Amino acid sequence: MDQHQPPRPEQPGAESIVCSHCGAVAEGPPPTWTFSVENGSRHYFCDDCARANIRAIEGRLDSDWW
Repeated sequence: MDQHQPPRPEQPGAESIVCSHCGAVAEGPPPTWTFSVENGSRHYFCDDCARANIRAIEGRLDSDWW
């Protein structure tokens, strides 16, 4: 099993995924959300936050900058 995969909802003890920018909650990994690895940890971003900050995400700026 890949260590970097988030838990899935059907697994016991699975957790919800929360947008690191606005706090939106999703059950399981939504296919349209994006994520960024910052300082060794994953940060998930919902559709709206990803669209609003796509240039910063593609430029690999840490989310603290946007």
